[in-house]
Amino acid sequence: MRYGDHDVLRGVSFSARRGEVLALLGPNGAGKTTTIEILEGFRTRSGGRVEVLGVDPAHAGEGWRARIGIVLQSWRDHGRWRVRELLAHLGSYYARPWDASELVAAVGLADQADHRVRTLSGGQRRRLDVAIGMVGRPELLFLDEPTTGFDPEARREFHDLVLGLSRADGTTIMLTTHDLAEAEKLADRIVILNDGRIVADGTAAELAERIAGEDEVRWTLDGRRHVRTTRDSTRFVRELFEEHGDAVEALAVRPSSLEDTYLSLVRGAEEAVR
Repeated sequence: MRYGDHDVLRGVSFSARRGEVLALLGPNGAGKTTTIEILEGFRTRSGGRVEVLGVDPAHAGEGWRARIGIVLQSWRDHGRWRVRELLAHLGSYYARPWDASELVAAVGLADQADHRVRTLSGGQRRRLDVAIGMVGRPELLFLDEPTTGFDPEARREFHDLVLGLSRADGTTIMLTTHDLAEAEKLADRIVILNDGRIVADGTAAELAERIAGEDEVRWTLDGRRHVRTTRDSTRFVRELFEEHGDAVEALAVRPSSLEDTYLSLVRGAEEAVR
Protein backbone atom coordinates (compact mmCIF):
# COMPACT_ATOMS: atom_id res chain seq x y z
CA MET A 1 0.00 0.00 0.00
CA ARG A 2 1.47 3.34 -1.08
CA TYR A 3 0.40 6.93 -0.45
CA GLY A 4 2.29 9.14 -2.85
CA ASP A 5 5.97 8.22 -2.42
CA HIS A 6 5.42 6.61 0.99
CA ASP A 7 5.00 2.84 1.35
CA VAL A 8 2.61 2.13 4.22
CA LEU A 9 2.81 -1.65 3.68
CA ARG A 10 5.75 -3.43 2.07
CA GLY A 11 5.82 -7.13 1.28
CA VAL A 12 3.23 -8.05 3.92
CA SER A 13 2.47 -11.74 3.41
CA PHE A 14 0.58 -14.15 5.69
CA SER A 15 -2.34 -16.56 5.69
CA ALA A 16 -4.94 -17.72 8.22
CA ARG A 17 -6.34 -21.23 8.54
CA ARG A 18 -10.00 -22.07 9.08
CA GLY A 19 -10.94 -21.78 12.75
CA GLU A 20 -7.71 -19.98 13.65
CA VAL A 21 -7.53 -16.91 15.86
CA LEU A 22 -4.88 -14.65 14.35
CA ALA A 23 -3.74 -11.55 16.26
CA LEU A 24 -2.19 -8.58 14.48
CA LEU A 25 0.05 -6.58 16.82
CA GLY A 26 2.10 -3.48 16.26
CA PRO A 27 2.68 0.09 17.47
CA ASN A 28 0.59 2.99 16.21
CA GLY A 29 1.37 3.68 12.57
CA ALA A 30 2.64 0.16 11.91
CA GLY A 31 -0.01 -0.52 9.24
CA LYS A 32 -2.49 -2.69 11.18
CA THR A 33 -5.62 -0.73 10.29
CA THR A 34 -4.60 -0.38 6.64
CA THR A 35 -4.03 -4.14 6.42
CA ILE A 36 -7.41 -4.91 7.97
CA GLU A 37 -9.25 -2.42 5.75
CA ILE A 38 -7.72 -3.99 2.62
CA LEU A 39 -8.84 -7.44 3.78
CA GLU A 40 -12.32 -6.15 4.54
CA GLY A 41 -12.64 -4.54 1.12
CA PHE A 42 -12.84 -1.00 2.51
CA ARG A 43 -9.52 0.15 1.04
CA THR A 44 -8.09 -0.50 -2.43
CA ARG A 45 -4.50 -1.73 -2.32
CA SER A 46 -1.75 -0.33 -4.53
CA GLY A 47 -0.44 -3.74 -5.56
CA GLY A 48 -0.05 -7.39 -4.63
CA ARG A 49 -2.54 -10.23 -4.33
CA VAL A 50 -5.20 -10.67 -1.64
CA GLU A 51 -7.72 -13.47 -1.16
CA VAL A 52 -10.29 -13.61 1.62
CA LEU A 53 -12.51 -16.70 1.61
CA GLY A 54 -11.19 -17.34 -1.88
CA VAL A 55 -12.27 -13.94 -3.23
CA ASP A 56 -10.39 -10.71 -3.96
CA PRO A 57 -12.02 -8.18 -1.56
CA ALA A 58 -11.51 -5.39 -4.10
CA HIS A 59 -14.02 -7.09 -6.41
CA ALA A 60 -16.25 -8.90 -3.91
CA GLY A 61 -20.05 -8.78 -3.98
CA GLU A 62 -22.82 -8.90 -1.40
CA GLY A 63 -22.68 -12.70 -1.13
CA TRP A 64 -19.07 -12.49 0.02
CA ARG A 65 -19.83 -9.68 2.45
CA ALA A 66 -22.52 -11.81 4.08
CA ARG A 67 -19.83 -14.36 4.95
CA ILE A 68 -17.69 -11.95 6.98
CA GLY A 69 -18.32 -10.04 10.18
CA ILE A 70 -16.66 -6.76 11.11
CA VAL A 71 -16.33 -5.06 14.48
CA LEU A 72 -14.91 -1.58 13.95
CA GLN A 73 -13.40 0.59 16.65
CA SER A 74 -16.55 2.73 16.50
CA TRP A 75 -19.80 2.91 14.55
CA ARG A 76 -22.81 5.18 14.25
CA ASP A 77 -25.36 4.41 16.96
CA HIS A 78 -28.99 3.63 16.23
CA GLY A 79 -30.07 5.29 19.45
CA ARG A 80 -33.82 4.74 19.25
CA TRP A 81 -33.64 1.00 18.61
CA ARG A 82 -33.88 -1.47 21.44
CA VAL A 83 -30.92 -3.83 21.65
CA ARG A 84 -32.70 -7.09 20.87
CA GLU A 85 -34.92 -5.66 18.14
CA LEU A 86 -31.90 -4.07 16.42
CA LEU A 87 -30.09 -7.41 16.35
CA ALA A 88 -33.21 -9.23 15.14
CA HIS A 89 -33.64 -6.66 12.36
CA LEU A 90 -30.01 -6.88 11.24
CA GLY A 91 -30.16 -10.67 11.45
CA SER A 92 -33.09 -10.75 9.03
CA TYR A 93 -30.68 -9.90 6.20
CA TYR A 94 -28.72 -13.14 6.70
CA ALA A 95 -29.49 -16.74 5.79
CA ARG A 96 -28.63 -18.25 9.21
CA PRO A 97 -28.39 -15.51 11.83
CA TRP A 98 -27.92 -15.89 15.54
CA ASP A 99 -31.12 -15.86 17.53
CA ALA A 100 -31.26 -12.31 18.93
CA SER A 101 -31.95 -13.42 22.52
CA GLU A 102 -29.10 -15.94 22.43
CA LEU A 103 -26.76 -13.34 21.02
CA VAL A 104 -27.47 -10.65 23.61
CA ALA A 105 -26.85 -13.24 26.31
CA ALA A 106 -23.63 -14.37 24.62
CA VAL A 107 -22.17 -10.86 24.71
CA GLY A 108 -23.40 -10.13 28.23
CA LEU A 109 -26.31 -7.81 27.38
CA ALA A 110 -29.24 -9.96 28.54
CA ASP A 111 -30.23 -7.41 31.19
CA GLN A 112 -30.17 -4.62 28.58
CA ALA A 113 -31.98 -6.55 25.81
CA ASP A 114 -35.04 -4.28 25.90
CA HIS A 115 -33.16 -1.05 26.58
CA ARG A 116 -32.72 1.59 23.90
CA VAL A 117 -29.21 1.79 22.49
CA ARG A 118 -28.80 5.42 23.55
CA THR A 119 -29.13 4.40 27.23
CA LEU A 120 -26.21 1.96 27.15
CA SER A 121 -22.87 2.70 28.79
CA GLY A 122 -19.71 2.85 26.71
CA GLY A 123 -18.74 -0.71 27.59
CA GLN A 124 -22.25 -1.97 26.84
CA ARG A 125 -22.21 -0.26 23.45
CA ARG A 126 -18.91 -2.00 22.71
CA ARG A 127 -20.52 -5.35 23.46
CA LEU A 128 -23.31 -4.42 21.08
CA ASP A 129 -20.68 -3.63 18.42
CA VAL A 130 -19.42 -7.18 18.81
CA ALA A 131 -22.93 -8.62 18.63
CA ILE A 132 -23.61 -6.73 15.40
CA GLY A 133 -20.43 -8.11 13.87
CA MET A 134 -21.46 -11.63 14.84
CA VAL A 135 -25.17 -11.53 14.01
CA GLY A 136 -24.83 -13.28 10.64
CA ARG A 137 -22.69 -16.15 12.01
CA PRO A 138 -19.73 -15.15 9.83
CA GLU A 139 -17.11 -17.58 8.56
CA LEU A 140 -14.50 -14.89 9.18
CA LEU A 141 -14.75 -12.25 11.90
CA PHE A 142 -12.60 -9.11 12.03
CA LEU A 143 -12.23 -7.64 15.52
CA ASP A 144 -10.54 -4.24 15.71
CA GLU A 145 -9.64 -3.46 19.34
CA PRO A 146 -12.78 -5.37 20.48
CA THR A 147 -12.49 -5.07 24.27
CA THR A 148 -11.98 -1.32 24.46
CA GLY A 149 -14.15 -0.11 27.35
CA PHE A 150 -14.73 -3.57 28.84
CA ASP A 151 -14.31 -4.08 32.57
CA PRO A 152 -12.18 -7.10 33.65
CA GLU A 153 -15.18 -9.41 34.05
CA ALA A 154 -16.67 -8.44 30.67
CA ARG A 155 -13.24 -8.87 29.04
CA ARG A 156 -12.91 -12.37 30.49
CA GLU A 157 -16.41 -13.31 29.31
CA PHE A 158 -15.66 -11.96 25.85
CA HIS A 159 -12.44 -13.95 25.63
CA ASP A 160 -14.40 -17.11 26.43
CA LEU A 161 -16.89 -16.17 23.70
CA VAL A 162 -14.16 -15.68 21.08
CA LEU A 163 -12.51 -18.98 21.95
CA GLY A 164 -15.87 -20.74 21.79
CA LEU A 165 -16.61 -19.29 18.34
CA SER A 166 -13.33 -20.44 16.87
CA ARG A 167 -13.52 -23.91 18.40
CA ALA A 168 -17.21 -24.77 18.12
CA ASP A 169 -18.30 -22.96 14.94
CA GLY A 170 -14.95 -23.04 13.13
CA THR A 171 -15.07 -19.27 12.77
CA THR A 172 -11.77 -17.75 11.66
CA ILE A 173 -11.01 -14.64 13.69
CA MET A 174 -8.58 -11.84 12.90
CA LEU A 175 -7.94 -9.64 15.89
CA THR A 176 -6.09 -6.36 16.26
CA THR A 177 -5.20 -5.37 19.79
CA HIS A 178 -2.74 -3.36 21.86
CA ASP A 179 -3.31 -5.73 24.80
CA LEU A 180 -0.43 -8.22 24.80
CA ALA A 181 -2.09 -10.39 27.45
CA GLU A 182 -5.22 -10.54 25.29
CA ALA A 183 -3.22 -11.64 22.25
CA GLU A 184 -1.36 -14.23 24.29
CA LYS A 185 -4.61 -15.67 25.66
CA LEU A 186 -6.69 -15.67 22.48
CA ALA A 187 -4.39 -16.07 19.51
CA ASP A 188 -3.31 -19.34 17.95
CA ARG A 189 -0.82 -17.25 15.99
CA ILE A 190 0.53 -13.72 16.28
CA VAL A 191 1.74 -11.51 13.43
CA ILE A 192 3.72 -8.44 14.49
CA LEU A 193 3.82 -5.46 12.13
CA ASN A 194 6.28 -2.62 12.40
CA ASP A 195 6.85 0.19 9.91
CA GLY A 196 4.71 -1.54 7.29
CA ARG A 197 6.56 -4.86 7.43
CA ILE A 198 5.98 -8.17 9.21
CA VAL A 199 8.79 -8.59 11.71
CA ALA A 200 7.52 -11.81 13.34
CA ASP A 201 4.95 -14.55 12.78
CA GLY A 202 4.31 -17.47 15.14
CA THR A 203 2.69 -18.62 18.38
CA ALA A 204 3.37 -16.63 21.54
CA ALA A 205 5.65 -19.40 22.81
CA GLU A 206 7.55 -19.62 19.51
CA LEU A 207 8.10 -15.87 19.36
CA ALA A 208 9.26 -15.67 22.97
CA GLU A 209 11.70 -18.55 22.48
CA ARG A 210 13.00 -17.50 19.08
CA ILE A 211 13.32 -13.76 19.57
CA ALA A 212 13.46 -12.80 23.23
CA GLY A 213 14.41 -16.24 24.39
CA GLU A 214 16.02 -15.47 27.76
CA ASP A 215 14.56 -16.16 31.18
CA GLU A 216 15.49 -14.02 34.16
CA VAL A 217 16.83 -15.80 37.26
CA ARG A 218 17.13 -14.00 40.60
CA TRP A 219 18.62 -15.43 43.79
CA THR A 220 20.39 -14.49 47.02
CA LEU A 221 23.75 -15.98 47.99
CA ASP A 222 25.63 -15.06 51.18
CA GLY A 223 23.40 -12.04 51.62
CA ARG A 224 24.05 -10.69 48.13
CA ARG A 225 21.33 -10.41 45.47
CA HIS A 226 22.11 -11.77 42.00
CA VAL A 227 20.35 -11.51 38.62
CA ARG A 228 21.14 -13.51 35.49
CA THR A 229 19.47 -13.95 32.11
CA THR A 230 19.75 -17.31 30.37
CA ARG A 231 18.15 -19.29 27.55
CA ASP A 232 18.10 -22.47 29.69
CA SER A 233 16.92 -21.51 33.17
CA THR A 234 16.35 -25.15 34.20
CA ARG A 235 19.96 -26.10 33.55
CA PHE A 236 21.26 -22.89 35.12
CA VAL A 237 19.30 -23.43 38.36
CA ARG A 238 20.40 -27.08 38.57
CA GLU A 239 24.04 -26.06 38.22
CA LEU A 240 23.55 -23.25 40.72
CA PHE A 241 22.33 -25.69 43.40
CA GLU A 242 25.01 -28.25 42.51
CA GLU A 243 27.64 -25.61 43.24
CA HIS A 244 26.11 -23.81 46.22
CA GLY A 245 23.42 -26.12 47.62
CA ASP A 246 21.21 -24.76 50.41
CA ALA A 247 23.16 -21.48 50.46
CA VAL A 248 21.00 -20.38 47.52
CA GLU A 249 17.98 -18.45 48.83
CA ALA A 250 15.04 -16.42 47.48
CA LEU A 251 15.26 -18.07 44.07
CA ALA A 252 12.85 -16.72 41.42
CA VAL A 253 12.65 -17.51 37.71
CA ARG A 254 10.73 -15.23 35.34
CA PRO A 255 10.20 -16.88 31.94
CA SER A 256 10.53 -14.83 28.78
CA SER A 257 7.16 -13.31 27.89
CA LEU A 258 5.33 -12.08 24.83
CA GLU A 259 5.83 -8.54 26.13
CA ASP A 260 9.60 -9.02 26.18
CA THR A 261 9.45 -10.35 22.63
CA TYR A 262 7.25 -7.53 21.38
CA LEU A 263 9.39 -4.79 22.89
CA SER A 264 12.56 -6.44 21.61
CA LEU A 265 11.18 -6.62 18.08
CA VAL A 266 9.91 -3.05 18.00
CA ARG A 267 13.13 -1.64 19.42
CA GLY A 268 15.21 -3.70 17.02
CA ALA A 269 13.18 -2.52 14.03
CA GLU A 270 13.43 1.10 15.14
CA GLU A 271 17.21 0.83 15.55
CA ALA A 272 17.52 -0.73 12.08
CA VAL A 273 15.70 2.25 10.56
CA ARG A 274 18.11 4.66 12.24
